[in-house]
Amino acid sequence: MPEWLDIASSTDLLQTSPRLTVPIAFSALGGVIAERGGIYNVGLEGMMLSGAFGGALGSFLTGNPMAGVLLGIAFGASGGAVLAFLSIRLNVNQIVCGIAINLVAGGLTAFLARLAFGMDGTTKALPGFSPIAIPGLSSIPLIGPVFFDQDPLVYALYLIVPLVYWLLYRSAWGLEIRATGENPAAADSAGVPVYWVRFCCVLASGGLAGLGGAYIVLSQVFVFTEHMSAGKGFIALAAVILGRWDPLWAVVASLFFGFCDALQLRLQFANPTVPYQIFIALPYVASILALVGLYGRVKPPAAVGLPYRRETKI
Repeated sequence: MPEWLDIASSTDLLQTSPRLTVPIAFSALGGVIAERGGIYNVGLEGMMLSGAFGGALGSFLTGNPMAGVLLGIAFGASGGAVLAFLSIRLNVNQIVCGIAINLVAGGLTAFLARLAFGMDGTTKALPGFSPIAIPGLSSIPLIGPVFFDQDPLVYALYLIVPLVYWLLYRSAWGLEIRATGENPAAADSAGVPVYWVRFCCVLASGGLAGLGGAYIVLSQVFVFTEHMSAGKGFIALAAVILGRWDPLWAVVASLFFGFCDALQLRLQFANPTVPYQIFIALPYVASILALVGLYGRVKPPAAVGLPYRRETKI
């Protein structure tokens, strides 16, 4: 039996999966909010990378990981603000805006990292979060260590997921967000401040993506390196579609991709003679196959990606 299939390795695999899921899930939740509000956020990758840099900078300057979390959210939200200004105020194509943000974030964070951390742009080990076992729950066989022996940001995700679900489906704000994403003209006629709603959605989307980036630095690797988001923002976009723009299903889809990521790590260790690049591609291949399988079966919010001007009709 291969090493990664024995029970001890499988338990470790399951325990690793939630940790690798968290940054994808935070970004996917942000993507759901933005697209429910009618804005494509293709810039999730750049916002996550900005959040990773903010998390590293905050922790580096203060020695406090919570400062890193706050700065990471702020940096991610600043990317969201840029996207909102370009796509909502200036009516620039949303896809182009997102691609531009990804490119700018990659170069800008590399430049700023050299200024802040030295010429190689990397940090030494940063202060971060450690796992906290919840008494009683962490002792449950198999699922206890997987879900209840994690760091504080994982527990924060447990709270944010139902909060986003409540926001979208059980609150008046959620009704306004969904109406804006489906038919902004009708929402505007009903008194919904469409531009403000869309701006807030993109800002929140950037903040959540930044939180995902901060998690990578402060809970996974404890260092910052250039381009360390490594495509997780794009996988989050796939999770948004696979989750059919629903926060709960988007997190389930993120868990699937997190499991694929953990599996490719396990396969690397179990097969040292095989080029590791083959296994690294596993989460990306899984996302492509998932999207191909859903082709024609899912329907995004009707007005997502479409600009809105009060004087025009969509």
